[in-house]
Amino acid sequence: KGGAVVSHIRIADKPEDIHAVRLASGGARLILGCDIVVAARGDNMSKVQPGETSAVINTHQTVTGDFTRNPDFMFPTDELHTAIEKTVGGERAHFVDAIKLAEDLLGNSIASNMFMLGYAFQKGLIPVSADAIFQAIELNGVGVKMNQQAFTWGRRAAHDLAAVKRIAAPDAPVEATPVSDADRLREMIERRAAFLTAYQNARYAAKYEALVNRAYTAQAQRTPREQGLTEAVARFYFKLLAYKDEYEVARLYTDPAFMERVNDAFEGDFTLKFHLAPPLLAKRDPQTGELKKREYGPWMFKAFGMLAKMKSLRGTPLDVFGYTHERRTERQLIKDYEALVEELLLGLTPANHDLAVEIASIPERIRGFGHVKDANLEKAKAHEAELLQKFRAPEPAKVVSAAE
Repeated sequence: KGGAVVSHIRIADKPEDIHAVRLASGGARLILGCDIVVAARGDNMSKVQPGETSAVINTHQTVTGDFTRNPDFMFPTDELHTAIEKTVGGERAHFVDAIKLAEDLLGNSIASNMFMLGYAFQKGLIPVSADAIFQAIELNGVGVKMNQQAFTWGRRAAHDLAAVKRIAAPDAPVEATPVSDADRLREMIERRAAFLTAYQNARYAAKYEALVNRAYTAQAQRTPREQGLTEAVARFYFKLLAYKDEYEVARLYTDPAFMERVNDAFEGDFTLKFHLAPPLLAKRDPQTGELKKREYGPWMFKAFGMLAKMKSLRGTPLDVFGYTHERRTERQLIKDYEALVEELLLGLTPANHDLAVEIASIPERIRGFGHVKDANLEKAKAHEAELLQKFRAPEPAKVVSAAE
């Protein structure tokens, strides 16, 4: 979305009873928050009159601009929930994941806003009749049936949310029994090995498993009470091995699961267009020097199909994409990480285990593509060098003498 949208809505019997468009401080009787982040903002919460204002809030986690600026951004659901509840009052604050329910019930997240209106209406917070709301939907003439259904489902959810959830997701999985850390780690490794087999081949996956197994064996011998290093290697060696190049983009687009998701999300006739910046074809922006994306039509699916079948060329002399700076860097990162892990395993002790885990997790900082990845890589390598210096030359343990 383009940014936060806040509407001030006044309801009266006669137009002349409305003397101002915007609500003053403490002037709201209902905050209908279709986005929990926007709803919790100070200027919106300032419209609350304790004991008078109610809030109906959509708890779905809608990604904000903070995510693009901070890759470690964590959605503050609990904090926002608490802030709204504290300001409005627990008995007047109502929370529901409207987007998930709208998607499950009606197949469209856009229906969530009307779902929220129906929820608030059933709670007695909208001083307009249901017939008038239905008539307004008809007069608007856009998605009439869907919006009326969404309004009705919102009313039902306000009456019996648990029942609506059961209808929305009848095949919801039963809560799984707890698994041990060892079983969880084993499942994680197996899942990644299967992915790498599809990504390249079984030999590539075996290479991954071999290094992870060496980490597991060394850790069992040197730090038997810990498995953090093994898990870090399992996660981040995989991340480096499964770099998203041209062959992988093609494989993912031609995977039948992609079109299944598209068909689930859209109805009727539609056309897919792709915005890409192929290194061998894209032009560079004269101002920034960065590759410029171009729009490609549906014919790209045929190109993707051919390219996906050529993944066996990855990393070989016949790999035309492999000669670019980015691809050479990615292959070098794999080699560097393999050597790094071997060094960590040789020097691993209970005292430096946590430091070893931090070093093995450095690839987590190497994010993005193109110039974004290059910038993150430079920072990650500088941090890695600092940590390695500590690992290779640890500070001597301090000796404390007891004076008598």
